[in-house]
Amino acid sequence: MSAVNRAAVEAVLRQYTDPYLNQDPVSAGCVRAIDIQGDRVTVRLELGYAAGLFKSGWAQMLQMAVEGLVGVASAKVEIDCVIAAHKAQAQIPGLANVKNVVAVASGKGGVGKSTTAANLALALAREGARVGILDADIYGPSQGIMFGVAEGTRPKIKDQKWFVPIESHGVEVMSMAFLTDDNTPMVWRGPMVSGALLQLVTQTDWGNLDYLVIDMPPGTGDIQLTLAQKVPVAGAVIVTTPQDLALLDARKGVEMFRKVNIPVLGVVENMAVHICSNCGHAEHLFGEGGGEKLASQYGVELLASLPLSMLIREQADGGKPTVIAEPDSQIAMVYQELARHVGARIVLQEALSQAMPNITISDD
Repeated sequence: MSAVNRAAVEAVLRQYTDPYLNQDPVSAGCVRAIDIQGDRVTVRLELGYAAGLFKSGWAQMLQMAVEGLVGVASAKVEIDCVIAAHKAQAQIPGLANVKNVVAVASGKGGVGKSTTAANLALALAREGARVGILDADIYGPSQGIMFGVAEGTRPKIKDQKWFVPIESHGVEVMSMAFLTDDNTPMVWRGPMVSGALLQLVTQTDWGNLDYLVIDMPPGTGDIQLTLAQKVPVAGAVIVTTPQDLALLDARKGVEMFRKVNIPVLGVVENMAVHICSNCGHAEHLFGEGGGEKLASQYGVELLASLPLSMLIREQADGGKPTVIAEPDSQIAMVYQELARHVGARIVLQEALSQAMPNITISDD
């Protein structure tokens, strides 16, 4: 029996592509150790994104591949998820313990942005990440309702300086709704709103978080610009429906993030298709393929396509979004895929930014 070596093990690993990084584990730099003891092989991989529900199946597949090598009697593949910090986070008070900030945005209201943000945060937590969500929709905060936080709940104050976020479903939640009455409209001008947002971001005592999901207000106004300029966002997720009007506004959202040098991680298409509960007939009420066209136009990924479903709405309104209410459902699995794709895109964006040279322009 011929002896196995590291090159042979790497050659086998190169035959399998990580579906989220779109690279094999060796090329993606995920291999941390290959230990060969006679005919026994142990491989240790490290993923830079949260993949708690994916890694065991991935490990088993790679293990079977390595065991197929001539000279290998048994193999073991161990996979850890280690989330790296976005390099600029430590510059902002209150975000020093937050590794990555993800903005969930839309060009217009009513496309399911807040529901997507809530389910994304919960899906990241199910994958093993430590997650927080900030409701930056100052005029219409809804995350408190979606996370089942009772009306009138107020955050505790720490050291007369910090808001302590409220924990729900394993996620740290902070919202303007926790500081005001639910029936009181925020009749504020732009500068006041921007100031309130910055206070929520920088004066919340976030724990050690892998991801902070920010539910942005719709549009491309003051709040969006303030966040882009003052907060080191690792990437943005654009939410739209296939409808032409929604896509028009979503394009403006993509362009805005590009102008302020925030990577667009991809597009989420909501209300893509309606399945009749009586006959099972599928109908594209808001058009077909719009999200895919938008993603293709801007060279980004279509991260998820979700149906127009009454359950998604009812579960979010009831304080238990789909990922929590029906974790094994097909729709919940789409959100889990979304979470893994978002985490992986951040890893790829970080790798790309490190590979690019810094260009400085002076007035001299």
